Amino acid sequence: MIKMSFKNVVHTWVKTCSRSKSKYQPFSSLFDSADTLKKQQESESKPAFSLETYMTQKIKSINEALDAAVSLKDKEPRELHEAMRYSLLPGGKRVCPLFCIASCELVGGTESMAMPAACAIEMIHDAALIQDDLPCMDNAHLRRGKPTTHKAFGEAVAILAFDGLLTLAFEHIALCTPTTVPPARIVRGIGELARCIGAQGVVAGQVFDVISQRESNVTLEHLEYVHLHKTAAILEGTVVLGAMLGGGSDEEVEKIRSFARYVGWVFR
Repeated sequence: MIKMSFKNVVHTWVKTCSRSKSKYQPFSSLFDSADTLKKQQESESKPAFSLETYMTQKIKSINEALDAAVSLKDKEPRELHEAMRYSLLPGGKRVCPLFCIASCELVGGTESMAMPAACAIEMIHDAALIQDDLPCMDNAHLRRGKPTTHKAFGEAVAILAFDGLLTLAFEHIALCTPTTVPPARIVRGIGELARCIGAQGVVAGQVFDVISQRESNVTLEHLEYVHLHKTAAILEGTVVLGAMLGGGSDEEVEKIRSFARYVGWVFR
C-alpha cells in the first residue's frame, strides 16, 4: 500500500510538471481530489501522460550531464577523479535530481535551468554514500552491486573523493547554472541546500543514526528524527532548490517544501 501510494503521488507530481510547459498549472492542483484529476485527464485530447517515459528521458539527460561534469580529461590527480566518477557513475535511481528538475518545471522553469543543480544534488547524495560506507560508519563492502569506494580505492582516497564531490556540487551550481536564472535565485538556492544537508539537516540525522547503533533501546522519537533529518531533509533541499531556480513564489516554495517532507517520510 505504501509503495502504491508513493507511486501515485509521484505520478501526480510529474504529470503536473509536464503541463507547465504549455499551460501553467497552480501548485494547488497537486492536492485536487482523485475525481477532479480524473475529469481533467478525460477532458484532455493529447495522449495520456507516461511516467515511465518521463523518468526515462530525464534520467538519460541527468546521466549525460553527470558524465560531462566529472570528466577525466586533463584532470589531476587522476586517481581522485576516477574515485569520484566511480561513486557517481553508473548506477543510482536519480530520484533526487529528477525531483529537482520536476519542481523547477512545475513553477514555470525549464530542465536546463535546473540541470546543474540536479547534478549537484546527485554529487552530494553520492558523497554521503561514500561517507556512510566507511569503516567508521556502516563499514559496508558493497554498494550498487560493486565494491564500495573505500574498498576499490582505499579509505584515504575515498574520504578525499567525498570532499571532492561535496565541494564540486556547490561549484557546479554557482558556475554552470545558465544566465537565464537571476543570480539572486542561485544564491538563495545554494543557501537553502546547504542548510538542508548541514548540521541542522542531513548531518544531524547521520549523527543520531550513529548514536542509535550504540543503543539497545531506540525510541520512536529518535527514529523519527533520523528519518526527518536524512531522507526528508535531502528531498526537501532538492525540490525547494528546483522551485527557487524556476522562479516559484514564496507560497509555491513552501507548499513544495511541505510536499517533500511527506514524500520523504513515505520513501524512507
